[in-house]
Amino acid sequence: MPDSPRPTDSPTVEFDLDGRQVQVPDDGDTLLGALRGPLGIRTVKDGCSPQGQCGCCTVLVDGEPRVSCVTPVRRVAGRSVTTIDGLPDDRRDRWAARFCETGASQCGFCTPGIILRLDALEARGTPADDLGAVRRSLLAHLCRCTGWQTILEAWEHDGTPDAGRDLRAAAERAGIEGRAPQHVGPSVALGAGGFAADTAPLGAVVAVPVDGTEWAVGSTLHEARSRAGKVQGRRTTAPGGWPVELPDGVWDVTLQTTWVEPGYLETDAAWFDPAGGSAGPLANGGAFGSKLTSPVIEAAERLARARGEVVVALAGREDTVRWGAKRPPIAAGVRRDGTGIVRIGVSGDADHGPLVDAITTLAPGLAVELVAVAGPPTHPSVRGAGWAETVALMAAVRGSVEPVVAPNGAVATAAFDGDTIRVSVRCGRPLDRVVLRSYCIGAAHMAYSWVTSEGLSVDERGEVHDLTIRSFGIVRAVDTPTIEIDIVDDDGAPVNGSDAVFAAVAAAVWAHADFAPRWPLGAMMQR
Repeated sequence: MPDSPRPTDSPTVEFDLDGRQVQVPDDGDTLLGALRGPLGIRTVKDGCSPQGQCGCCTVLVDGEPRVSCVTPVRRVAGRSVTTIDGLPDDRRDRWAARFCETGASQCGFCTPGIILRLDALEARGTPADDLGAVRRSLLAHLCRCTGWQTILEAWEHDGTPDAGRDLRAAAERAGIEGRAPQHVGPSVALGAGGFAADTAPLGAVVAVPVDGTEWAVGSTLHEARSRAGKVQGRRTTAPGGWPVELPDGVWDVTLQTTWVEPGYLETDAAWFDPAGGSAGPLANGGAFGSKLTSPVIEAAERLARARGEVVVALAGREDTVRWGAKRPPIAAGVRRDGTGIVRIGVSGDADHGPLVDAITTLAPGLAVELVAVAGPPTHPSVRGAGWAETVALMAAVRGSVEPVVAPNGAVATAAFDGDTIRVSVRCGRPLDRVVLRSYCIGAAHMAYSWVTSEGLSVDERGEVHDLTIRSFGIVRAVDTPTIEIDIVDDDGAPVNGSDAVFAAVAAAVWAHADFAPRWPLGAMMQR
């Protein structure tokens, strides 16, 4: 940890940070800005600031959890602030072991804040079997990776490490499931996943997007955002909609889907040093295929070379919603004989040929039409794009959900009875059952959430109006069904299994709703 910044002639705020007195400028910044900026605390994460809705920046102020991105730093003057670095070693290590042993941390971006909240809950004497209290406490957080269930299991776990576990094999499985290099170990849950915004050299210039091409630059994130002059957006009251019209014809099954937000927690970040060294947005996870076209890589390099100094390019939550890659919305009509038309809404300049191929390979009787729609960019790399919807359509045509065989050969089955999602998956050698189970639980939650409640309001001009975490419709811990995963032994080469689970669960949840013709199934679209 760097030394506390030296006092200047400007007003300062003094407080206790993890057991030592520090001073920072009273320049109107938030506690999060002070922690990640002049104080150099990188385990406190920025997932949505200044929305105060994802919980990644949670710290303890006088022992109570507080979201630091909406807490002015002057509010903690004379008080005690504890980050995960400041927890007593035995408590911090026990939580890290719990999260590692249950698969409650994948990318590890959200978990430092969650651990601090659970630690405060435990300190208040909450019984180990009071999972209801834990679920309610998680209302202040978003975890997109794990599907909540493994976090509840971490609360119950005794924290004893499995001495025989091979964490290298676990990391290999995590990389297969996340489609990007990934770390597995207790330190990941503590925020040490190696994210670009965390590894940027101290003193790097910060750049934030003003619009699609212009970037504002400052010595701190607070300064850069002030220069960008953006006004924070909020959840809209405008109704959602289905951007692709159904094809003309007489159909036995129809389905329309809407815009959805991948909802990854680590917003896009990259840094570049003209003298050598860089980091991109896929530091510890693949963001469900949604960061492959991120503009932060190009922006960081271009600005760094032009300025001759290290630049870290950071996207805010609103930026990722506006220009992050989205799953293409569809409208489909299918007959009982498996013939029909799938219309794919496309925006941007990505090649959607792979998506068309995936659909027609799975269902040769379907014709695919690409339809231009106004909205954020769509991309075929987003998890299961096209073929997951086709799996569901074929289940609706048959009237039953059969085993799903993914393009890579993984096989998954799923059933949903309204209370429990039951999944079986076979995807080659498991390598590490904890990690594989965690990713499959996360995929099941994502599919359930996608089909039942997720959607973005996008107007006829293509402008996104739902710009806050809470407006995405992602199912909360208190509303998530129990998820059971059966991993079938297989000696074949390990392949991604969670995408097959994603498609199978989507079909099963839709079947439980008698194949109603529009997703999401809930009332979210009638806000």
